[in-house]
Amino acid sequence: MTAPYLSGLVLTGRRVVVVGGGGVAQRRLPRLLETGAQIDVISPAITPTIEGLLTNPDLRWVERGYAAGDLDGAWYVVVATDDAAVNDQVSAEAEERRIFCVRSDDRSRATAWTPASGQHDQVTIGVLGGGDHRRSAAVRDAILEELREGALGARDSLAKQPGVYLVGGGPGDPDLITVRGRRLLAEADVVVADRLAPQPLLEELHPDVELIDAAKLPRGRSAQQEEINRILVDRALQGKVVVRLKGGDPYVFGRGFEEAIACAEAGVTWTVVPGITSSIAVPAVAGIPVTHRGVTHEFTVVSGHIPPGHPDSLINWEALAQLRGTLVLLMAVENLPVIASTLISHGRDASTPAAAIADGTLPGQHQITSDLGGIAEAMSAAGVGAPAIVVIGNVVDVAAGLPGGAPSGAASGAGSASGSGERPAVASDQVAGAGVADAAEGS
Repeated sequence: MTAPYLSGLVLTGRRVVVVGGGGVAQRRLPRLLETGAQIDVISPAITPTIEGLLTNPDLRWVERGYAAGDLDGAWYVVVATDDAAVNDQVSAEAEERRIFCVRSDDRSRATAWTPASGQHDQVTIGVLGGGDHRRSAAVRDAILEELREGALGARDSLAKQPGVYLVGGGPGDPDLITVRGRRLLAEADVVVADRLAPQPLLEELHPDVELIDAAKLPRGRSAQQEEINRILVDRALQGKVVVRLKGGDPYVFGRGFEEAIACAEAGVTWTVVPGITSSIAVPAVAGIPVTHRGVTHEFTVVSGHIPPGHPDSLINWEALAQLRGTLVLLMAVENLPVIASTLISHGRDASTPAAAIADGTLPGQHQITSDLGGIAEAMSAAGVGAPAIVVIGNVVDVAAGLPGGAPSGAASGAGSASGSGERPAVASDQVAGAGVADAAEGS
């Protein structure tokens, strides 16, 4: 068979007919809708997912079988039924009207083939593998991955937009940063990084990238926020792509919006790139869901860097103690004894299950389980310090009853630590990838 001619069709505002409402049509429709085509799906029945797409004004469902004349005015046809006779009828009428037609059942009888396609920024990738769909998809995925990581010249792209990008690096494992975050690192001229950002990603930076250490150590050396703001604005005004790389999410106790305000006041373009927050991700990797049906209907994330009773505290600890759901404490290691006693004094049961996960997503991830009354003592006895996330609530017991124990990919060992109440304190190490995490997102 001769090679096809690969072309990009401009379908905006033009009629496209999809015959069939099953799985093949379901896979084809999202990208067709992205083109702005006016799409008619002709089928007696459609999948629930296609039905959900009908809120798009460019999509219409013709609730019947195919009939002669249904291709009138069409520019492009996709035949996706399991009835060979119907497929033959549609493709014959398409040929007669000189309308390009894709057939899901027999590519040799089609006048167009659907490539394995993907999108990166303004670049659309289309791959035809001579009928080998797996090969086409594999090649497409490889190209997209290298574009996203900057290996295919993304650094020199004309589409690069100077400015400040506030990027959330996720809980620590470099594989958990977003696709956009990783691509921006490949395009960056300047990277201003926290110590909690995924450190292995810094080794991948282009040699010409200016790397600025913005680490803030608890009760230790810290980069001043005003100086960080000044650097971001200064480099952006030089016309550079500046990535402010943080752990977790920039806006979850990461002071990201302070940096956004500084950029806005200086007239610098800024963009936030959300990250996976460690307040949810670290417990999840440790096998603890922050919500579970029938157990909790809410979870609350609280900063514990200021103790209860401190004049600068903005937290209503009495109200928190009355909640029945999950409480996730960040930056609370030092103040955990007074936090726990305050919650108990205001009504939270001392026997409420509790867990602390230290160095979340690091190979040495360490977990202590106890109860609210004993978690601080258990952590101290086990030598668990910051960075750590504390989870308080019945979801901890739900996780303990998980068949098979630790999550897939996590190796666990057991030890013991002191605690109060009837629930024993348990220490375990869980390996869940490489990276850096902390209770604080980026502070």
